[in-house]
Amino acid sequence: MTHEPDDTTYLSLSAASKRLGVHSATLRRWADAGAVPVYITPGGHRRFALADIEALVARKALTSQTLTSTWAARAIAQARTELAQAQDQPAWLATMSAEERATRRRIGQQLMGVVLRYVNAQGDDEALLREAQTIGTEYARSARQIGMPLTAALEAALFFRDSLVESALDLPEQAYLRHEDSARLLRRISRVLNVVQLAVVDGYQ
Repeated sequence: MTHEPDDTTYLSLSAASKRLGVHSATLRRWADAGAVPVYITPGGHRRFALADIEALVARKALTSQTLTSTWAARAIAQARTELAQAQDQPAWLATMSAEERATRRRIGQQLMGVVLRYVNAQGDDEALLREAQTIGTEYARSARQIGMPLTAALEAALFFRDSLVESALDLPEQAYLRHEDSARLLRRISRVLNVVQLAVVDGYQ
């Protein structure tokens, strides 16, 4: 960009990167690669149009939600494939009737919905964590009703957790997906599933 219209609000590299939530070096690299429009002042300083940065913020948020949805779908598919290909079904699954499996599937779908909302939320959403706790308590209650021991109930919960974590680790590199984003995804998965697993244990006591 070679000129700066009078009616355009511009941000410095520092201000623009802060608004985007990325390191200034990252924004500088995007600008130098032509991925973000930039105005270079006569003194050699980078300036970014506020409108361009706001559009990028919206795009970044959309990309993040798309990535988490992709991750969730991949995790579910991976778990189903692993169970279908296993020579011996896990004890926690082999003893279930079709009706009991349907109940676990419903609870799993509810939990996945909470996990997705929590991953995309800003900060620790206590309402979502309480909802996750309720799901863990319901899971423990239904597992106890069919005589499932606590170790088997936790084994099932850990299988679900491992599927989510492994899928998150396998997410491909995509535009604006930083190491910090991947780390945040893993932290938030752990945070919400810790609540669920503690609720399962409490439900057996």
